[in-house]
Amino acid sequence: MGLATFRAIRIDKAEKGTTAALTQFDEAELMDGDVTVAVEWSTVNYKDGLALTGKSPVVRRFPMIAGIDFAGTVLESSHPSWKAGDKVVSTGWGLGETFLGAYAEKARVKGDWLVRLPDGMTARQAMAIGTAGFTAMLSVLALEKHGVTPKDGPVVVTGAAGGVGSVAVAVLSKLGFHVIASTGRSAEGDYLRHLGAAEIIDRNELSGPAKPLAKERWAGGVDSVGSTTLANLLSMTKYGGAIAACGLAGGMDLPSSVAPFILRGVCLLGIDSVMCPLAPRQAAWARLAKDLDHAKLAEITTEIGLAEVFDVAPKILAGQVRGRLVVKIS
Repeated sequence: MGLATFRAIRIDKAEKGTTAALTQFDEAELMDGDVTVAVEWSTVNYKDGLALTGKSPVVRRFPMIAGIDFAGTVLESSHPSWKAGDKVVSTGWGLGETFLGAYAEKARVKGDWLVRLPDGMTARQAMAIGTAGFTAMLSVLALEKHGVTPKDGPVVVTGAAGGVGSVAVAVLSKLGFHVIASTGRSAEGDYLRHLGAAEIIDRNELSGPAKPLAKERWAGGVDSVGSTTLANLLSMTKYGGAIAACGLAGGMDLPSSVAPFILRGVCLLGIDSVMCPLAPRQAAWARLAKDLDHAKLAEITTEIGLAEVFDVAPKILAGQVRGRLVVKIS
């Protein structure tokens, strides 16, 4: 069965907070699961930054292997859906939080949590998308289900240069939407236009206290920021429009009013990627294989090694990471 130990980023409880280190992990310490996977690629998401720096108590048990998503090859399986050699993707389900995660050469998980790597997509591409891109696609699917179409008007994407935002901009523009990208990084204008943004606005336009209703500006939006930004988005959403809320980079509060909901029929669509059921997961990955330009994905992706994850963790929290980071595990 190969190595009894393997490289992993292990998080332990410390006197003050937590410590994280790249170390050897004993296979006997892996948790119960019916599929063992050789992890090939992972990525760095906002939540990974929180776990590695200890800035937020996302890790619920110790020791923990960090990393909330991976792509790799099944080594052994007692689950009916999976056999050795299958290419799989795992996101969510508490990986890296309550269940030993992805920053390791091996993972043992429940087969029900896995999705088959889509045809025509490599494991590296799947992690270039990762939880952030998967969440962006779930947001787009929610807007579509609500009935938002390009003819209804522009759509807005907040935190546009980040992981969720970059994929949302690329997908929405490919689907024919006029995308307004909101960012706090004015230097990323060319990057966002290249991804398909038609307009770029400064996040300061959305960061002040929100009016109950403001001028109608967009038919829909994808928000990974939360707080006053989301409140402003809602106040500026056109009659009957919707905003998909999927993140809290700006805070967990929502200082809004009921005005957009009861006077304009605006909907707030909640997006959860962690406990999302299997059918929508499969739908989202199938659409990512089709509706995300692979050339654009390659351009927004930077590759790092497992040891470099520590350096980028604080940067992703500070909003200094552009696009997506893939982590080469093996």
